[in-house]
Amino acid sequence: MDFKHTGVEHTQPLRFKDKVAVITGGARGIGKAVCEAFERAGAKVCVIDKDENGYFVGDIAEEAALAAFAAKVKAEHGRIDYLINNACLSKGGIETCSYDDFNYVLRIGVTAPFMLAKLFADSFNAGGCIVNISSTRQFMSQPNTESYSAAKGGIAALTHALAVSLAGRVRVNAVSPGWIDTANSIFGDADHRQHPSGRIGRTEDIARTVLFLCSDDSGFITGENITVDGGMTKQMIYHGDFGWTFGND
Repeated sequence: MDFKHTGVEHTQPLRFKDKVAVITGGARGIGKAVCEAFERAGAKVCVIDKDENGYFVGDIAEEAALAAFAAKVKAEHGRIDYLINNACLSKGGIETCSYDDFNYVLRIGVTAPFMLAKLFADSFNAGGCIVNISSTRQFMSQPNTESYSAAKGGIAALTHALAVSLAGRVRVNAVSPGWIDTANSIFGDADHRQHPSGRIGRTEDIARTVLFLCSDDSGFITGENITVDGGMTKQMIYHGDFGWTFGND
């Protein structure tokens, strides 16, 4: 069965017309899908990424880059409506990750989202929202993934802490993607069927969730984490059941 995504997008009304969305890691993958979804909905998008993009190239692990980026956004737009902390990466784990590499991942995945929330805290319009992109890796892991898992666990905790600190001013929520195809790939039937939803996730699945959390429809939701993984983390797995096997047995 061919599950390749056609790339056809759903047209959205301009429900975010003239809103200002600040997005980290927006040059590719989930971040790019979020940028495109906001743009289709009428928002003005301000991106920071190490990779080339149309707004600001910089390393969010560096405080100076964060300050310069925030200053540019404020100079051009004055106030913002949404902050989407998406950028992260992995440097491996206990077998391969150095002290400096581990801290670099945490600076991107936890420190930068905190600092951007701090830099923009007094610049949100009424109805402002922060959405942090965590991961199902915050509560499940593969071997040698500690740097990424720790960063995603950190941003999940940061989410509810900011929600309390910014209560009455900014709603703060997180999205935890599961297996998301970021390259429009073709996978085997078994890869899809192991998801209760029947397919691997797509970047637009996450983008739609982010836009929902920024909309008035989610006005009573703050401090929450929404897992978007096709039900994969809810499925019990036992060796020998339904064809599942562990190791070489």
